Amino acid sequence: MGLVIRNAVKEDCSKLLELIKELALYEKAPEQVTVSMEEFVDSGFGKNPVWWAFVGEFNGEIIGMSLFYIRYSTWKGRRLYLEDIIVTEKMRGKGIGKELLDHTISYAKENGFSGMMWQVLDWNTPAIDFYKKYDTNFDGGWINVNINF
Repeated sequence: MGLVIRNAVKEDCSKLLELIKELALYEKAPEQVTVSMEEFVDSGFGKNPVWWAFVGEFNGEIIGMSLFYIRYSTWKGRRLYLEDIIVTEKMRGKGIGKELLDHTISYAKENGFSGMMWQVLDWNTPAIDFYKKYDTNFDGGWINVNINF
């Protein structure tokens, strides 16, 4: 059957949250995933969705995802923000991440976004090397800032 990239549906949420937790473990921060299933589902498939996703299925099993939302730049206009691109550990190195990223890039172009942006941890050399294969710019001039409530 092979790889299929498709839009995520509500029924995928439990598997997507599993992938998110797998990524958090890889990034040495599993305790940081505090979103409830209810919040996650409502945020993506409720009355006012704030995120969208593509899933990668291999032989009918979800093995990866690309989750994104719209960011607005007062300088550049609408931009797609790639929150996470995740491929389960057992399926990494098989081109699935590339397929998911290419699909997301195509979606952004087709929908008139002025570009895409995302973050990568400075120690995540495999991801950095992967992103360098694209015409990407690594911006070291900005500092991430957040506030938790």
